[in-house]
Amino acid sequence: MRLLARHAIRLLGQENGAGEVASHSRGGIRLKATTGYLKLATASVQPVEPEKQVQRKNSPLTDSFGRHHTYLRISLTERCNLRCDYCMPAEGVPLQPKNNLLTTGEILRLARIFVEQGVRKIRLTGGEPTVRRDIVEIVAQMKALPELEQVGITTNGLVLTRLLLPLQRAGLDNLNISLDTLKRDRFEKITRRKGWERVIAGIDLAVQLGYRPKVNCVLMRDFNEDEICDFVEFTKDRPVDVRFIEYMPFSGNKWHTERLISYKDTLQTIRQRWPDFQALPNGPNDTSKAYAVPGFKGQVGFITSMTEHFCGTCNRLRLTADGNIKVCLFGNKEFSLRDAMRNENVSEEQLVDLIGAAVQRKKKQHAGMLNLSQMENRPMILIGG
Repeated sequence: MRLLARHAIRLLGQENGAGEVASHSRGGIRLKATTGYLKLATASVQPVEPEKQVQRKNSPLTDSFGRHHTYLRISLTERCNLRCDYCMPAEGVPLQPKNNLLTTGEILRLARIFVEQGVRKIRLTGGEPTVRRDIVEIVAQMKALPELEQVGITTNGLVLTRLLLPLQRAGLDNLNISLDTLKRDRFEKITRRKGWERVIAGIDLAVQLGYRPKVNCVLMRDFNEDEICDFVEFTKDRPVDVRFIEYMPFSGNKWHTERLISYKDTLQTIRQRWPDFQALPNGPNDTSKAYAVPGFKGQVGFITSMTEHFCGTCNRLRLTADGNIKVCLFGNKEFSLRDAMRNENVSEEQLVDLIGAAVQRKKKQHAGMLNLSQMENRPMILIGG
């Protein structure tokens, strides 16, 4: 057993890039983390039964601050058919060799392991997950996992009119669609591609099929701040949840504070037009502050990662396309589960121990805006939205 553990340590302790190395011990295995990446109005909480409290406390998915992680976001690919300027540099990003990425079998195996440990919701991201030819089969196989309650995707919506019906038949529960402007010319400017009409058609198809899609809009000063009220109006006749996301710093997206539009500024802009714009109840782990205009079919949310973080109730983990677990979107320490899986001497029990050790490394909260802007982290395209 000790030989297996030492082999896993050597495998997982290699630095992915230069930087400080920290370690943590769990289940007899020491795990090293690296800085950088591979080179480059709250609703009341229902009481938890005592037996489940003990299970959560002892779960590898519970961190040192008592946060139990039941939500896993899996990046299926580094590739994307858009080039959004806040997500990746204009020149694109260097893609890794195919054998560095998780295979479909490895993705499904990790999904099963995480579900067995307590994950109840999985969201498939990218890159752009719909560029995967086997996306429908992946959804279907994940929906077959016992105890997994929800499978969703985050997509740019370009091919939803072709794929959404097969995805629904496979069991897809929900979807988030990224759309930062309601103007065709602006869409082409920020994405560096055409296709605005197809995204709108995809949103409308989702509504017709019975979904209540979330429309994610990254607000940026001097780009789309004049469309804030247009997006609210978009919820008048559509049962959609428009979510305004504060502009966040990632490598290559030329982030600076002047482009950030805060939640409070956005709220003030909306209330100048709709004074009765009101807050709605939120769930205990919701990242979005929910609001609505009375009488509108949809609603509006605010994701306030920069100005009012929600780290204290975070229940999310991320798995990158190359098999690294990220316990925080803004953290630059990662742990390779791919290398452990591909080592025949590492048992599944040890793999779970490694996951638990990574979760134990999660900090109480992420760094402040200025510190984040100076930290090395993957471009968003290589993390998974």
